[in-house]
Amino acid sequence: MMSGGDKNYETLRVMRPREFVVQVEIARPEKKNAMNKAFFSEIRQCFDSLAVDGECRAIVLSGSGTLFTAGLDLMDLGHLMALLDDPDTDMGRKALKVRQLLGEWQQSFNALEKCLKPVIAAIHGACIGGGIDLTSACDIRYCSQDAWFVIKEIDLGLAADLGTLQRFPKVIGNDSLARELAYTARPFYADEAKQMGFVSRVFQDKDLLIEGALETAALIASKSPIAVAGTKASLVYSRDHTVEEGMNHIGVWNQGMLQSKDLTKAAMALMEKKTPTFSKL
Repeated sequence: MMSGGDKNYETLRVMRPREFVVQVEIARPEKKNAMNKAFFSEIRQCFDSLAVDGECRAIVLSGSGTLFTAGLDLMDLGHLMALLDDPDTDMGRKALKVRQLLGEWQQSFNALEKCLKPVIAAIHGACIGGGIDLTSACDIRYCSQDAWFVIKEIDLGLAADLGTLQRFPKVIGNDSLARELAYTARPFYADEAKQMGFVSRVFQDKDLLIEGALETAALIASKSPIAVAGTKASLVYSRDHTVEEGMNHIGVWNQGMLQSKDLTKAAMALMEKKTPTFSKL
């Protein structure tokens, strides 16, 4: 099921398999879902659009074909290599151009975190390099039994620069292991990913993975969208602030949000043992 507001993307496929649930699929299977210039532009456009879409309350992010993503499309970096090799451009100007490009790509993945609709990554097969950056920005991560992961950038002669080094250690809560994986580019597999806390559930195959992710998304979508948005905003803010700062943040947030009719509807439904129906955002 498609919404009239959904755009046709070159690198993404947008589906609406359940009420208030959107599935965004990386759709470059012939290129192993590698991330090219168009992908970085479209993933930001897509999530910025879903952030203000009243028909969307939860999002599942998946990959088409046999794997989630092979990471950055190295064949698409010709423009960057040409810039770095240009003898007529001085070092300072090259540096500013590279910083601008990286900033744009970083904002593409930040869009998932800024979107107040929870994002569930459904990872199957390989999740390499930029795939860790991308999924680290998601709220929930599930994977199939055949999934494997690698922070690959060190093997390419650079440090991961799209969010892995900032988010991944906080996601798994193990600084030593995060450093080991980032320094060595050692692959890790589904069971270890669950053990370390990078994923919360492992499914037997891709079909069960997608179904499980959609079920969780549908459950989230059945809750008050005001409450869910506030919860995500507070969790994201509190990750990088003190407990007191986080409590002040949610206090200010709820000054306004507690005036929503969702609170009354939820309370009445609990007392009457009914399922509440919440208005669109």
